[in-house]
Amino acid sequence: MTARSTRSKTATRTRLAAVGSLAVAGALLLTACGDQTDSGGDGGSSESGKANAAPLFSKLPKKIQDAGVIKVGTNAEYAPMEYQEGGKIVGVDPDIAAALGEKLGVTFQFTSGSFDGLITSLNSGRYDVAISSITDTPARQNGLDEKGKKLGPGVDFVDYFKAGTAVYVAKGNPKKINSIEDLCGQTAAVQRGTTYEQALQKQSKTCTDGGKKKITIESFDNDTEAQTRVKSGGAVAGVNDYPVAVDLARKADGGNAFQVVGEQVDAGPFGIAVNKDNKELTSALEAAVNAIIEDGTYKKILDKWGAQSGSLDKAAVNGGK
Repeated sequence: MTARSTRSKTATRTRLAAVGSLAVAGALLLTACGDQTDSGGDGGSSESGKANAAPLFSKLPKKIQDAGVIKVGTNAEYAPMEYQEGGKIVGVDPDIAAALGEKLGVTFQFTSGSFDGLITSLNSGRYDVAISSITDTPARQNGLDEKGKKLGPGVDFVDYFKAGTAVYVAKGNPKKINSIEDLCGQTAAVQRGTTYEQALQKQSKTCTDGGKKKITIESFDNDTEAQTRVKSGGAVAGVNDYPVAVDLARKADGGNAFQVVGEQVDAGPFGIAVNKDNKELTSALEAAVNAIIEDGTYKKILDKWGAQSGSLDKAAVNGGK
């Protein structure tokens, strides 16, 4: 949200977008058309009894059983969590969704659009779920903005991963930034509407409360722009989800563009967002996440993407605190 995160093929995300941004900017997404692609997993069809053989098919709402598809909203710009490659949406989240589809007997069909609008579009009925490295927070659960103002009904989360906020800098770390605390008086780039934007705002207040200069926060619509700002030297650092930042440092310009400094902070769960009125789907997804954890599929997916640091032992519903 926490979470996420990258808006390029190399971001790391705790993509925890601020709920206010999700609610306000979300309305714009309703008119936007994203790239749509199957997640790659074939959980079977709801026809001819094939899906009925899936162990958890009976737990799904009848509407989804009949459709044979779970419509997923995402923002496919957060490698390795979700990004586009060769016309397909790939990454940790699509692979986990494909594995869930095998247990549930349906296909998860991803559509990429604006991250800020995912929750609003979910609650409008455009999607059945949102899977996009979204950090599960009490504010999102309750539809509140950062000041506690009620903006919408909120969503339920099925937690499946965890990640914290990380700071990345240009390779060689020319400004000698070693943690988020070192950003007082500096310029930092971030994606708008994310929890790591909130992390920068919180740290900037800590700076000024301690008699230091505020952080100049430059917020961008996507993480690619934030990365470019850091790479050009316009910002001394960027802030992102830990897995995304690590992937960015490993892959951008062959590993020669960025490096991650310090440890991840404020680690929290990523959740599959579900409309609060759809308790049956939430329960089915929780059972499916636990099933892939128990049979080892989950571990294989995280190992494939180098995302082992985010593993959970068990799914949880609304576990964000």
